[in-house]
Amino acid sequence: MSKRVFLIVLDSFGVGEEPDAAEWGDEGSNTLCACATSPYFDIPNLTRLGLLNIEGALESVYEHQLAPVAAPAGAFARCQEVSRGKDSTVGHWEIAGVISPRPLPTYPDGCPAELLRAFEEATGRQVICNQPYSGTDVIRDFGSEMVGSGALIVYTSADSVFQIAAHEDVVTPEELYEYCRIARELLQGDDGVGRVIARPFEGEWPYARTSRRHDFSLEPTGTTMLDQLKAHGYDVLSVGKIYDLFAGRGTTDHVLTSGNPDGIEKTIAWMERDFHGLCFTNLVDTDMIYGHRNDVDGYARAISYFDAQLPRMLELLRDDDLLMVTADHGCDPVTPSTDHSREYIPWVITGKQVRAGADLGTLPTFADISATVLDYLGCEPLGVGTSRLSDILA
Repeated sequence: MSKRVFLIVLDSFGVGEEPDAAEWGDEGSNTLCACATSPYFDIPNLTRLGLLNIEGALESVYEHQLAPVAAPAGAFARCQEVSRGKDSTVGHWEIAGVISPRPLPTYPDGCPAELLRAFEEATGRQVICNQPYSGTDVIRDFGSEMVGSGALIVYTSADSVFQIAAHEDVVTPEELYEYCRIARELLQGDDGVGRVIARPFEGEWPYARTSRRHDFSLEPTGTTMLDQLKAHGYDVLSVGKIYDLFAGRGTTDHVLTSGNPDGIEKTIAWMERDFHGLCFTNLVDTDMIYGHRNDVDGYARAISYFDAQLPRMLELLRDDDLLMVTADHGCDPVTPSTDHSREYIPWVITGKQVRAGADLGTLPTFADISATVLDYLGCEPLGVGTSRLSDILA
């Protein structure tokens, strides 16, 4: 029987501050426990698998009623980030076996003038804003000017991003994507930001962002788990922004998603399909819609919704399947900051071959995940991270 691994990233669902969190301004962050302050947080299935048994996950400044279970049904660990970053690009790359030893560039004071001049010349459109901004606030404050003038809203954040917003009635999504491709070509080398992001919006003031966001990522700087599997003839299926985060590299088939419910349904659809290899899913709403907006109730509902769908996934697992749930960084929705937080990520593993209650403790890198996936599927290791397969399997 073909082996399959389903690796699901709950975007930004960290489980507590890393030892260097203060260096990043994130001391005290714990996204899991922050969500538990909401009355809408209900995760019986993740709890049963061992999420709350993860070492240190319940150590928090937040008051909560979370408690581990006596006999977890899955294996579990927390992973520490080696890379110098706390964003989706760096986090996913490390999960896939590529360490980023230096931070990707950020522009806390806006992008350099010469870079914007080159962008304006290449696109034939003027640029407005060029400041760090919340994605909803920026269209409220600059959307009317964009609609009136046709100028592109360019803005940044604490992450390594160059974001371009435009109203769909003025700039079609395809035109916006082409402007992003131009920016991606310009943003290389020392200006090689992790992602150029298209942020289309619609409607009347104060406007609303649409689901037609698209990310144009920097290519990974090394060979990833996805590259390795594809090169050796395995199926590599991606759901959501995985395709974008790896610049389209290493996948054999992909589907984009309109949000977490859609991503869950598309993952389930692939669970019903025969393949041999990896299905890699990102569920972005927790980060994009709730974490960055400090919407703790929305975040709690999104995690609870995923938890409620877990039994459907578990029922579809075949004898040789593994299901893994993890994250890529934190984004504590209770702290004053609306940025990502430097946190450990959870790693919960289940399947008919998994040793119930296997506690892997604290692992030194996210790359242990890719090392384990490659080992399980019988593919050559990357030489990054350590396979934990012998600790996981019964």
